[in-house]
Amino acid sequence: MDAIATFLDHFSQALNKQQLSKLTLSKNRSGQSDLKNIYARLVMIKEEPHLSCTLRFATRDETKNFSLTEAPAAIKQWLTEDFRQAELFTVSEQFSLMISKKGKGLLRSQTIANREPVSLAHNQEKQRPLAERPRPYLTSLGIAGQDGQILQNGRRKFRQINKYIELISHLLREQPLPKDARIVDMGSGKGYLTFGLYDYLVNETHLPIKMTGVELRPDLVKTCTTIAQQNKFEDLEFIAGDIHQYDPAGGIDMLIALHACDTATDEAIAKGIRAQAQLIIVAPCCHKQVRKAMRPPATLLPMLQHGILLERQAEMLTDAIRSLLLEAHGYKTKVFEFIGTEHTPKNVMITAIKSEPRPGALAEINQLKAQFGIERHHLEDLLQKTER
Repeated sequence: MDAIATFLDHFSQALNKQQLSKLTLSKNRSGQSDLKNIYARLVMIKEEPHLSCTLRFATRDETKNFSLTEAPAAIKQWLTEDFRQAELFTVSEQFSLMISKKGKGLLRSQTIANREPVSLAHNQEKQRPLAERPRPYLTSLGIAGQDGQILQNGRRKFRQINKYIELISHLLREQPLPKDARIVDMGSGKGYLTFGLYDYLVNETHLPIKMTGVELRPDLVKTCTTIAQQNKFEDLEFIAGDIHQYDPAGGIDMLIALHACDTATDEAIAKGIRAQAQLIIVAPCCHKQVRKAMRPPATLLPMLQHGILLERQAEMLTDAIRSLLLEAHGYKTKVFEFIGTEHTPKNVMITAIKSEPRPGALAEINQLKAQFGIERHHLEDLLQKTER
């Protein structure tokens, strides 16, 4: 076996045993390509190990990820066609390969002090708001096993819960809630995020709150109520009902509505504004009302003649007007991506913190409506009814 084949064999073994610490390819064969070198390491992507390769060009970097079955062929091609030097580090050995201009390889190896076990974290692991320890409600929700450990197929949901809590914790540092704050989660569904947030606020930060999950499906309400009782979450309740009919008689300090469909998001925002909630957090889903109402000018028709582009424009327009209406009614807003599109294509979140009305917001809304030929926006209608 020649030096190049031997090097590739060591690489494949380290890859399959997940003992590869890093791999670098350098010294471009042609000398004319702007691809300078490649740096590769093992990472975990969607619960599967991959080889992540950073291609470093003269003016930019590109990242390509390969499954463990695809990686050997990619490295072999780069070695035989593009580079003349390679360095492979495993947990206990270093292999150095030099390839002459005639294609003959020289391989050297040496034993090195054992390194730390290879980390497959795609990014540096962060300290999560909810530490990974037994939490019985996670077992009831199918995220953890009977031993309390997070299941392999529950890790994505557990990370999503932690990201959600981290986001809200940042908002609470900017706008703290009063003692015994009322939090309403409209459209709480199976309760993943509702339980996680309640657990964090009550048991991790020791904030006294009263939390209500509003859900249309009675079977989910019954299941969540049982889980809450089993975990002695005394100030967490779930009630059956929809956003349109829910009456927040006790007031609202924080309103949450994630993936409420179409104008249900507007109903939730309007209830939050009427209640003068300190925090409003929504992740809209579906934007049918504005899309049907849009009458864009002829100058925009070449762009919006395609249904998918019209839909995306309607989504941006709907959420832009929602944000501006919140600002006009005394809130400071942010609009950003909540979770990646691998979870759901509807991944925009709007957060609003109680502040002062922003002058000019209503004029900007009127300009947008005129530009896209919109006569009405449902949230605007709801707020106008309140003001009468």
